[in-house]
Amino acid sequence: MSALHQVTSWPVGRAAAAIVTSDGVVDLIGEPDRSFRLASLSKCLAAWAIAIAVEEGSVDLDEPIVRDDVPDGATLRHLLAHASGLPFEGSEPIAGVEQRRVYSNTGIERAASVVEAATDFPFASYLAEAVLVPLGMGSTELTGSPAHAVHSTAADMAAFVAEMLSPTLMADVTWREFTHSQFPSLAGIVPGVGSFDPCPWGLGVEIKGDKSPHWTGRANSAATFGHFGGAGTMMWADPHAGLGLVALTDTAFDQWSVEALRLWPALSDAALAEHRSAA
Repeated sequence: MSALHQVTSWPVGRAAAAIVTSDGVVDLIGEPDRSFRLASLSKCLAAWAIAIAVEEGSVDLDEPIVRDDVPDGATLRHLLAHASGLPFEGSEPIAGVEQRRVYSNTGIERAASVVEAATDFPFASYLAEAVLVPLGMGSTELTGSPAHAVHSTAADMAAFVAEMLSPTLMADVTWREFTHSQFPSLAGIVPGVGSFDPCPWGLGVEIKGDKSPHWTGRANSAATFGHFGGAGTMMWADPHAGLGLVALTDTAFDQWSVEALRLWPALSDAALAEHRSAA
């Protein structure tokens, strides 16, 4: 029985999930075309679009952003890496730039607005043209904040996980920069999981590193990157294993957080074991 069958016993209303290999093989369970709110998985999609804007030369990761709604000295790199000091929600910084990892929806929203200003495109349109259309993600749509308001399907997100494992939309050097730890000495909190020192984060994606406990599996490598969301969603890519996983549900994380932080790692470990035994 496939590791994905674990999803059928989760304490949620509806769920769909996919395991993706770096060879492009996809195993799906549930309703692959049902739309779910991604919540913070949206940040990964937003970061991918911003990476493309960087490659195009529309924006620069390290140029200080001179705007009243961005802390002095902060750059796109700071905003995407949750190192700008902006809070989870709101505009008033709660830490200095590059002082600690402060998980921030506001930071991602500011980063997206920088791309909007530079390209003269609404960010939803830029995301669609840069990422969704090229990957064939026709059932995916940004309907509000780029930090948490994308809706998508397991089938579409499987295509994105494949892109996370083996990028086709950006150069390898850009992919490595976005998926490796930025400001690696910073301590911080993974909301709903715990405090970590250090608390590694890439650009728009969380890095597993040495975090323990963690929402990914014990067998996941330290290089694993991805995100989980308050809508009861999770997604990771493990480049060392050549495997990725996405699971979408319709039940908010805070309604089953204790179970989720047990069941997500169990599924992750089972998927990795299954993959290795088939290799």
